[in-house]
Amino acid sequence: MLGLKLPTDPRWVNIAEKNIEEILIDHAFCEQKAASTAISFIVGYPEYSELVTAMAALAKEEMSHFHLVHQKLLDRGLSLGRERKDQYVHEIMDFFPKNKHREAKLIHRLLTAALIEARSCERFRVLSENLTDQELAKFYRDLMVSEANHYTLFLKFARQYGDREEVDSLWQSLLDYEAKIISKYGKKEFIHG
Repeated sequence: MLGLKLPTDPRWVNIAEKNIEEILIDHAFCEQKAASTAISFIVGYPEYSELVTAMAALAKEEMSHFHLVHQKLLDRGLSLGRERKDQYVHEIMDFFPKNKHREAKLIHRLLTAALIEARSCERFRVLSENLTDQELAKFYRDLMVSEANHYTLFLKFARQYGDREEVDSLWQSLLDYEAKIISKYGKKEFIHG
């Protein structure tokens, strides 16, 4: 369904489970960044009314997810701490060239967001199926559904605003690129790490 070319290394879940507090902290920042990304689409492309409406709803949903994850941290006696850089996301963002035409940049940003949501969805599935903490497993199962919806939303808009054949070709190239990137990850306690 997600189209990812390389599944998460199963050993990642062992690292994640042993460092679940770090996973939760990283996850909280992922949700905050996702909300910020949705807002940036509104700011950058206000003339796309359908996109603006969808991104306003998405920003609200992502912040509600942030709140849920933050509450999990508080319930465990933890604080959010300082933001961490997501090296995976930075590498994915390097796929598309800079200084492109505004409309091309929109398509590139939508495809990048779709990919990040797809990988997050896949990681949440891995957590939901493998965590021994059943409460957290259910938590991640519920969030997995939302991430899948976000992935399809971004991909839908990319196809709607761009040439479908060109967008699908770019998407496949991005998926191939991501497989090479993700092969270097899976050894740290980060959602994309």
